[in-house]
Amino acid sequence: GVVYHYNEEGIHRSGTGWEECISIPLVQPDMFGLLQQWDELLEEFSVGEAWTPHRYEEHEHNCYTYVLAFINSILAAQGKEQMSKSEFTEKFVIPQTKKASKYITVHRELTANDFYIVPLPDEEKQC
Repeated sequence: GVVYHYNEEGIHRSGTGWEECISIPLVQPDMFGLLQQWDELLEEFSVGEAWTPHRYEEHEHNCYTYVLAFINSILAAQGKEQMSKSEFTEKFVIPQTKKASKYITVHRELTANDFYIVPLPDEEKQC
């Protein structure tokens, strides 16, 4: 897919270069109707004056602010309570970061100790 991101040069849409990022699922099963509108809503949100290059500020108006503002715009449109930075971090970012950390640790141990993983043979089918 396409990754939208914001930095000192403004909004970017990239199809490559994010292969090693952590994907954080945000759409709950009861919100699948939203998925069809997601790209359109993200495009509309991204053309706003708030996300121009001159507005970027490394600590206060950055890529994290961009993501959280978009999520809060979706929540507001649904009549739901918006999230603070700390709430978003605790609910979504930290759990995914912990999973990624565990995966990276296991991967490093396996590669450092010359282990490899092979598929198990199919179990014999009983008649």
